Amino acid sequence: MQIAITSDIHNNEVNLEKVLRYCAEQEIKTLICCGDLTSKEVLDLMNDNFSGIIYYTFGNADYAELRKLDSENKYRKTFLFKNFGEAKIDNKKIAFVHFPQKARKLAETGKYDFVFYGHTHKPWEETIESCKMLNPGNVAGEIYLPTFAIWNTENDNFKLIRVHNLS
Repeated sequence: MQIAITSDIHNNEVNLEKVLRYCAEQEIKTLICCGDLTSKEVLDLMNDNFSGIIYYTFGNADYAELRKLDSENKYRKTFLFKNFGEAKIDNKKIAFVHFPQKARKLAETGKYDFVFYGHTHKPWEETIESCKMLNPGNVAGEIYLPTFAIWNTENDNFKLIRVHNLS
């Protein structure tokens, strides 16, 4: 199974639409977002244009209107997490959070196989003990080129995708 991992969209709907088109073309059914969509409208766009399950944890740049939301009926396929999220996918325990410091602490607990995070906008991969930490970069294209990651759960390989290379 392929999982899309994104972070730091910062209201860049043009780039987000490219990511969502790619996910549809590749038949990706799970998307993990590590914060900073920024507005409720961007969550609506993501929810309306992604057919699978969305896991979202809030970041520091999310507006108050977005932070007030809970997983209500409108977002029945989107799971919202205030501080960090966790899930089990293909028998792998994962956590996702916005901040790298929190990601490191989660990885150090030894509870997770993978921890995903954002905030720095820089793609990064590192292993702590037996836990792989991954930052998919940023969809917005701020500071660094716009990127996101694809995780193949069958072989645990990660592929970094440049948004500008997508149509």
